[in-house]
Amino acid sequence: MNMKIIFAGGLAMYVAQFAVGMLTGPVIHEGILEPAYQAHASFWRPELVQDPADMAALLPLWISTGVIGSLIIAGIYGTVRNSFAGSGWLNGMKFGVMIWLVHVVAMAGWSGVFNLPYTIWGWWGAEALVYMLVGGAVLGLVAEKVAPRSA
Repeated sequence: MNMKIIFAGGLAMYVAQFAVGMLTGPVIHEGILEPAYQAHASFWRPELVQDPADMAALLPLWISTGVIGSLIIAGIYGTVRNSFAGSGWLNGMKFGVMIWLVHVVAMAGWSGVFNLPYTIWGWWGAEALVYMLVGGAVLGLVAEKVAPRSA
């Protein structure tokens, strides 16, 4: 395990995905999916269904799980990155697609448990693809800078 990839790559990935979330959040979650979210209010945390929503109360949870998840994903990337051909950022994007596919499979399973409309699952999947492509590219780029692959 390369700790430089885990910490530098994982944190860079998290920051990139957080920035993407600042763009996709208002469009997808506060716009397109707002009616579906309101129709299924019993599924959400109380902080999200109050008026106005108290997202700041959930930020510590969201940030901590996001950072931990990014560090884990970076560790996995460091283990498998030699399986991909190409430049660092391209390898990261390929890895992002791979992680996204695992995510989609998990969401498909969850959709058989949680009675949410397919619109929600579809938009969550689409947003996850953007997160994984951008985050993966940044992870791959940083990993190549802090721990270049040997030829």
